[in-house]
Amino acid sequence: MRVRRRSFGDFVKAFFALVALAVLLVGVPGALATQIGWPLPDGVPSLDWLQQEITVHTFLNILTVIVWLAWAQFTACVLVEMKAALSGVGVPGRVPGAGPSQLLARQLVAALLLVGATAASFTPGLSQLGTSYDANQKPTVAAAQATPGLFAQQQEQASGAAAALAEQASHAAAHAGAGGSTAQQGDTKFYRIQPPEGRHHDSLWEIAQRHLGDGRRYKEIFELNKDRVQPDGSKLSEASLIRPGWIMEMPGDARGGDLVEMPDEAPNVSPDVQQQISDYARTGDHAQGAGAQGGGHEHAGGGATQVSVPEQQRPAHDTGPQQVTAVGAESDSSFGLPEALLTAPLLAAGLLGALGRRRRQALWQSAFGSVGGRRGMEPPTPTGDAQDVQDALLVGADPEGVRLLDRSLRGLAASLAEESRALPVVYAAWLSNGDLHLQLAQPAGKPPAPWQQGQDQTFWMLARTDAEGYEDVDTAAPYPGLVSLGTMDDSRLLLNLEAVPGIVSLSGREADRAAVFASVAAELATNGWSDRMTITLVGFGEDLTPLAPNRIRHLEDVEALVETMEAETRQRRGALGAAGHDSVLTGRTGPAQHTRWAPHLVLLAAQPSAEDAVKLAELAADASRLGIGYLVGTETGDLPGAAWEMEITGQGKLLAPLLGLELDAQLLPAAQQRAVVELFVEADPERETDGPASTPPFLVDISEQGRPAVYARLVGPYEVIGLDNPDGERSALLHEALALLLLHREGVHPRVLSSALWPRGVTDDVRGALLDRLHDWLGADPDGTPRLTTDASGRLTLAKTVVSDLDVLRSLYHEATQGKGVDSRAVRGRLLTDALVLVRGPLLADRPEGRYRWLTHEIVDAQLPLLVADTGLALCAFHMEKNRAEKAIEALKAALRTAPADERLWHELLRATHATGDTDRLTALAADLIGRSGARGVPPRTEALLDELLPTWRDAIAAAG
Repeated sequence: MRVRRRSFGDFVKAFFALVALAVLLVGVPGALATQIGWPLPDGVPSLDWLQQEITVHTFLNILTVIVWLAWAQFTACVLVEMKAALSGVGVPGRVPGAGPSQLLARQLVAALLLVGATAASFTPGLSQLGTSYDANQKPTVAAAQATPGLFAQQQEQASGAAAALAEQASHAAAHAGAGGSTAQQGDTKFYRIQPPEGRHHDSLWEIAQRHLGDGRRYKEIFELNKDRVQPDGSKLSEASLIRPGWIMEMPGDARGGDLVEMPDEAPNVSPDVQQQISDYARTGDHAQGAGAQGGGHEHAGGGATQVSVPEQQRPAHDTGPQQVTAVGAESDSSFGLPEALLTAPLLAAGLLGALGRRRRQALWQSAFGSVGGRRGMEPPTPTGDAQDVQDALLVGADPEGVRLLDRSLRGLAASLAEESRALPVVYAAWLSNGDLHLQLAQPAGKPPAPWQQGQDQTFWMLARTDAEGYEDVDTAAPYPGLVSLGTMDDSRLLLNLEAVPGIVSLSGREADRAAVFASVAAELATNGWSDRMTITLVGFGEDLTPLAPNRIRHLEDVEALVETMEAETRQRRGALGAAGHDSVLTGRTGPAQHTRWAPHLVLLAAQPSAEDAVKLAELAADASRLGIGYLVGTETGDLPGAAWEMEITGQGKLLAPLLGLELDAQLLPAAQQRAVVELFVEADPERETDGPASTPPFLVDISEQGRPAVYARLVGPYEVIGLDNPDGERSALLHEALALLLLHREGVHPRVLSSALWPRGVTDDVRGALLDRLHDWLGADPDGTPRLTTDASGRLTLAKTVVSDLDVLRSLYHEATQGKGVDSRAVRGRLLTDALVLVRGPLLADRPEGRYRWLTHEIVDAQLPLLVADTGLALCAFHMEKNRAEKAIEALKAALRTAPADERLWHELLRATHATGDTDRLTALAADLIGRSGARGVPPRTEALLDELLPTWRDAIAAAG
């Protein structure tokens, strides 16, 4: 190949660059010195100087100072760019606040040096690569150090002048009249893949961008080197997989200072590297069968560039909190529940937690909107697919695993911040037998205690026992972009979408891809290990916005996505530059943490056009540094800029051969997706409902004839009346099962019951034995009807003769406010008084520690205080109608013992106390209320009420001390 020689245009560019530099570096300060002079005062100004009138001369002096500062900044940029170009460091240092100035300096320096530099000036030293990265030639190399297809994360300022610098370096590096051992070798150029620096990784796209002027020409490099034997014995089989230390033959028009021609005679290349390149040059199409270890899974044995399954740190039988094993123990009997959610513990926990928060929000909004007979006291009971999905969430959820994962990651961030260390780049996390393994992009030193180094320097491991020692810390979530993809060998993989420097592509049938996309979107929207994020969805058939309206947004098409992400990318680059950070990770630790560094994750389920795919690839090339991740669906599997390529099969397998992965994919099929959305829509607090009020799911006959056969007291200490206490250690288990059934009169799925009692899983025979004992303990009614039966859907239900005090409390309040009590004042007062007598404390007040953990999924802990408060408020109103303030105060105080945080009760207590006319008593109550408010202070509405009822309350309380 002939090397392109310098043209007349190159000399013209160099001349104008020299003139421009001379004018800017010499002419500007000369003009300032001769025409205006020194703008600053000769001595220290007096205070009178600050009071003088601003004249035109003063204004010109201020402008002159600004111009001097701009000149100094530009001069610094020129010096930095000159040093970088002459030393061959690749990416020059960044001058603070000098983005446009540094870009102009870089272009002028590149044009000037295009014709005046020598070959040695621009060769960054392949010899250094040969010596400094020998460790990468060994089998013990870190498994994730050069993850396939990762794009170089160079700063934005470097990309603008890359082509000019490459052209200039190419001409300077040309060896006139040199010859190699063969004519073919003498004209061939080679490039050696460079090791990663920080977050910067080499890729074929970046190599083509630097040396061919167009990243889309990466396929030419791939075709020249496909299946040729590399120095470490492996081969390039896919364009998305390259490793540090590999050698690439380049097209003839390649340009750049880090290319090598005629390695046998290159003085700056070590003999070992010369030999490697010479050997590589003799391979090609004629030698493709030269017995090398190929790609795919064979790479895993070489210890090179893959997402590797972590080595087990404990015996296989030692199961942790992950429900990969727990669900497996029950997978032979799913009872018709959707397996997709049963085997997705983190996704299920996120959805269940978000659903519970949504229902509580609806309950509270309804509670403070009206008193008595309002909507929303009882959330709607799901039916059909929605009921099955809710049961699957209850069975599959692993909230403890989510809590440990969140605390572990935040604890790691806090420990690193204390040591003034940056967060390492994490490509993936593995949850394996209860232990957490983080797979780093590159070695990051010794991990902080209690973390340990894993199977190599790119794995940090935290044992479950150590994770349980972590407490909540006030620090930003370090890796909010982690999302579950599936399981492999009882290990669950979470990919850090925002850390992949490029696009993650997903191919396969449209329906299968949609199930993966829905799972990823749902988990990102509801997971418990992130603070804030934006999730942009394009091409989704089902609107997932109800899952997290503050996080999810839908865009109509790819064109809108490209426009949005171009603006977002510019904004984030500017924010990082202004903050002085090289990536979002450095902005998430220490005092500089800021919500601007929350991730923005793009999920494009639709196939982009070729033009749009290229635009997305360009945006994604610098995405990981900015905290932006892209997951894009493709029908063909060939997507420009794809860093990781995955395929979902019809059998639910997620394949990534170049990464050595074959996962059982985590999916959310269309039917379950619709059911999940339905659950969230029904729980929407803003949703309009028909009908004046909700009815309790189970009403008790409160007459004398409705006396139950079995009566359980749940509101306060747990007590069962009407049954003999079971003997042995199984008594606590049977009581817990009965409590769960009493709180769900609509029925409880057997899998839900067993997962509540045994969160880590249980076998069918143990579950069956429990149900038999529960059936025998509850017995039958006098007519022979069993008190525990199974309905048509297979759910366990209790007979109407088995009731709880909570059932009676709900029935009494319902009857008083919507039944007979509406038309009869006397009946209303009696029913409300009877209801308040039932309240003996919080729900299951004496429950043993470690049991009844399923209550965290319930909203009854929010319902009961509101129900008690409503009862107290209604009874207060009943007494105040007859001006019985003392009776009203008595009712309110009884309700406050169970609902002390309900502001409505305090308001009515203040009004009732005011009605007694006892100012001292009202002042004492105000002081008590202020003391309970603590550092938060009195709520504004309460303060306004005190101003109305007791205008002197501030002075009176201050005087009382």
